[in-house]
Amino acid sequence: MVHAPTKPLTLEDFLALSEGENAYELVNGVAIPKVSPKRSHSKTQKALLRILDDWCGDRGDVGIEWAVTLTRDNADWVPVPDLLYISYDRLSRDWNEDAPCPVPPELAIEIISPGQSFGEMTEKATDYLAAGVLQVWVLDPKAQSVTVFVPDSLPKTYRDNAAIADPLLPDLHLTAQQIFQASGLSS
Repeated sequence: MVHAPTKPLTLEDFLALSEGENAYELVNGVAIPKVSPKRSHSKTQKALLRILDDWCGDRGDVGIEWAVTLTRDNADWVPVPDLLYISYDRLSRDWNEDAPCPVPPELAIEIISPGQSFGEMTEKATDYLAAGVLQVWVLDPKAQSVTVFVPDSLPKTYRDNAAIADPLLPDLHLTAQQIFQASGLSS
């Protein structure tokens, strides 16, 4: 159900909405429910969380479905990525509010769920980058691929044992195959 008020929601109105069972994203002044994940999405999210959490250590935080306060098309935008990584350089380890992430993270991760298309996720990845997120990963459990979006460059898709190495995530040695094997979805 879309929360479509007679006038667009402000960021303050959106943040004041009561939390229910569903996560919502603020898009163009409307509270849009996030797609309800299914089993392969959940298993992929869990596996990647474990991998990133082990890597992260004292570098920063990995968040699960943690809303982020951003701007899109000169309007408040509050997406809820499936996972995000934010370093303590961007957000102090002392920041402890129960609120959306107040700054763009280094990495936002979206996992394609049934009913979502790669095209929709590509558009969202582009919006994340325009809002200051440094890198976006779109994972496709069916194709067992990870597509990495960075500013000013074409996206790159990783499959099998191709290393997803990036200076933004130092010492993270990871392949698409490792993610999907850890999730129990590897073919």
